[in-house]
Amino acid sequence: MIDNVLKQVDLIAATQPKKVAYDELGEKHTYEQLKKASDSLAHALDELNLPEKAPVMVYGGQQFEMIASFLGSAKSGHAYIPVDVNSAEERLTDIIEIAKPAVILAIDELPTSISDILIIDKQHLDRIFSTNVPYELTHSVQENDNFYIIFTSGTTGRPKGVQISHHNLLSFTNWMIGDTFDWQEGSNVLSQPPYSFDLSVMDWVPTIVTGGTLKALPKSVAEDFKLLFATLPKLDLTTWVSTPSFADVALLDPEFNQANNPNLKAFLFCGEVLTRTTAEKLLARFPKVKIYNTYGPTEATVAVSSIRITKKIIENYDKMPIGYVKKDTLISIQDSNDQEVSSGEKGEIVISGPSVSKGYLNNPEKTNDAFTKFNGEQAYKTGDLATVDENGLLHYKGRSDFQIKLHGFRIELEEVAQQLQQSQWIEQVVAVPRYDADGKVKQLLAIVVPKENDFSKPMLLTNAIKDGMKDIMMPYMMPSRFIYRESMPLTPNGKIDLKGLIAEVNGNA
Repeated sequence: MIDNVLKQVDLIAATQPKKVAYDELGEKHTYEQLKKASDSLAHALDELNLPEKAPVMVYGGQQFEMIASFLGSAKSGHAYIPVDVNSAEERLTDIIEIAKPAVILAIDELPTSISDILIIDKQHLDRIFSTNVPYELTHSVQENDNFYIIFTSGTTGRPKGVQISHHNLLSFTNWMIGDTFDWQEGSNVLSQPPYSFDLSVMDWVPTIVTGGTLKALPKSVAEDFKLLFATLPKLDLTTWVSTPSFADVALLDPEFNQANNPNLKAFLFCGEVLTRTTAEKLLARFPKVKIYNTYGPTEATVAVSSIRITKKIIENYDKMPIGYVKKDTLISIQDSNDQEVSSGEKGEIVISGPSVSKGYLNNPEKTNDAFTKFNGEQAYKTGDLATVDENGLLHYKGRSDFQIKLHGFRIELEEVAQQLQQSQWIEQVVAVPRYDADGKVKQLLAIVVPKENDFSKPMLLTNAIKDGMKDIMMPYMMPSRFIYRESMPLTPNGKIDLKGLIAEVNGNA
């Protein structure tokens, strides 16, 4: 158990200075280099006399300089705001307007000109990192100070900056490196999600507080399947952290298996639904590897529940459970009147405990809408629906805002997809609504990546899917049209781009 993230990383730098902390396709940086770079940046930020606790924006991709900048900012008492190099220009300007960062560390070139904010570009940053200035942690981020602020996309409107304190981060990190996941010191951990996506906190923080090595996978490699398939076995991974969708991409390669990744010991998933199909494939390909499904919103520091997915779990459940809540956290399932429901009844997940954010940066209205108190503790109303069984196991039941009404029936888009996923002919599937001119749902569509088959026409495949689902799916839930494609589009965070697909079928792409 650790009590300070920054001191722990510095301790590893003192005791294992030559251990590799960051490895980006062979470009390696040690813990000694990480400490020196972050110390020098902290000193440089102090010299700027920035407003106390004002956030620092860090703009870039999957580089060592990102992690060094995160730590350097926190050492100097400033939360960091990670913004991915692939972010839309509008998103970048929205974040700047909302967060009002005191300085921007531009590891990659900014796509737009920005006035009134000091910008430290890559060349300047490199000079700072190389100055090698000793630094004492006298006024670093601690306790309830913000450690990072991650902006979520939100379903509508402008992004919201989720404030995560050092106290929040410790709750999550100590859970990750404790007994739940059998996290091993010195692990080689996949670092693939962009740092603007809080799933990345699941890889980089537990790794560097336990003396491990982050194996960075840049977006350019992740999106080039041939290059990706050739690169993965060379990473010598022991721990895999990603969305299930990214694992599905890796599984397209028949050589992605235990024999070619002999040291891989665990898959950790978060960010979206882990389907039974993906779990079955992984267990078949990696019989010795532990698979963990986790659940949690950005507002509660990455994840708050987990379960190891075994053959027995797959046999007992059509949909993979999202786990048991971590010990320091409480999950309440509530109805629309904020009353707790009985065991087994569906309701909204409300999370309370030490990993729950204080709220959205400079947005009291949205904070008041989403955050509350439960049993005297800070609590977050997730908008996710679930049940809890008699053993305390959480079962995800979709989003309250992914509900549509068609022909008088309330239909959960995720439930449609989960049921269709049971078809022997379907590899991946999402259900999307098509709207009429008045904004009313007029048709439900299925977008499908099919398994290999011998059907001569798409209609014959559709008929086979529908026929196989007759005893599983209610007729009103069956999509009226099936659209087939070779792969699903992914967001920069590695999730299936459901919003993009909805826009596409409605002619707004």
